[in-house]
Amino acid sequence: MISVRTLLCAAVLAAAPLTVSAKTCGGNFNGWMTKLKAEAVSKGYTKSEVNKFFRSARIDPKVLKADRSQGVFRLTFSEFAGRAISAGRMSNGKKNMQKYARVFARVQKTYGVQPAVLTAFWALETDYGAVQGNFNTLNSLITLSHDCRRPDLFRPQIFATLELWKRGDFDPVKTKGAWAGEIGMVQMLPEDILNRGVDGDGDGRVRLKTSAPDALMTGGRLLKDLGWTANQPWLVEVSVPKGLNWAETGLDKTKSVSNWAAKGVTARSGRLPKGKLQAALMLPQGRKGPAFLAMPNFFVYFEWNKSLVYVTTAAYFATRLAGAPRFNPGKPDPAFSATAMKSLQRKLKARGHDVGKVDGILGAKTRAAVQKEQMRLGLPADAWPTAALAGIL
Repeated sequence: MISVRTLLCAAVLAAAPLTVSAKTCGGNFNGWMTKLKAEAVSKGYTKSEVNKFFRSARIDPKVLKADRSQGVFRLTFSEFAGRAISAGRMSNGKKNMQKYARVFARVQKTYGVQPAVLTAFWALETDYGAVQGNFNTLNSLITLSHDCRRPDLFRPQIFATLELWKRGDFDPVKTKGAWAGEIGMVQMLPEDILNRGVDGDGDGRVRLKTSAPDALMTGGRLLKDLGWTANQPWLVEVSVPKGLNWAETGLDKTKSVSNWAAKGVTARSGRLPKGKLQAALMLPQGRKGPAFLAMPNFFVYFEWNKSLVYVTTAAYFATRLAGAPRFNPGKPDPAFSATAMKSLQRKLKARGHDVGKVDGILGAKTRAAVQKEQMRLGLPADAWPTAALAGIL
């Protein structure tokens, strides 16, 4: 079993463009490895070190199979959150927040990342370290670098593992993790471990697989480096008036919280954040489903993962751990099947909209196109596809 994030990364990473020369990927594997080793030597490693490090390297067909899996990407927010945020994860999250209270306090003091935020990532990534993946990390990176879909993303990670190995923090045979090369309790790529690793337990080493303090401190540093604003809110569930101008909703449009409040938006529990703070009104399943105000820190989540479903779930999970109630699922219009979504994407494309790849997934580009067509046709412009819209196009 592998992490939720890794499963969701499959579709996102598959869409990344190839930007490197074809000479750095594909072809005869032995010839490709020879060039990879030569590059490693050019970076200052000895031939002996390089040969020893890459001795067991091979292509792993299971990695390629996982890389091409996209099924989970088609779940709605309500479906995914319902599966990902179990009673057990909630209970264990609260227990771990108490168990590592001093570590979380250090993380918050040093990096400004709230305990609930990091705990939610910890839960979704590896079930608090219990499920870290069983793929040989070096072979995963070798496989994805040799494959010509995104070698520019994974090739640098190979050299990061080489440096970690030289420091004594990586074993090319024994180190295992997610299929995409992520390692440890919060699933981080080797370059991030190399550049942002923090010795949280004071033993002089950075071990994200076995040390919760190391993993949590490193995760906090990563979020700060990605742009997290210290101790600021990230997401709050809201209730919205029926007469709202739905065209103003969406992550690409922000207003001050006080402006949203003036339009009748209220916190479903507690209070809205400070009035001057900017926020976007997000409707992951349209105006009839859940509603959230997303503050600037919410957008940092997209630096960790590009999936709206994953990001919203992780952010919402953090609010739950911080004391928020279950979200109101509402009664949204049914989600499209993959076949129906592909048909809609073709219709949108025919009208001149950029929906990206016709893949049956409601991504950001498809949502934007849906909202534009809703506005043109005088329909509630909440960016959620409906049978009524599909029937008109």
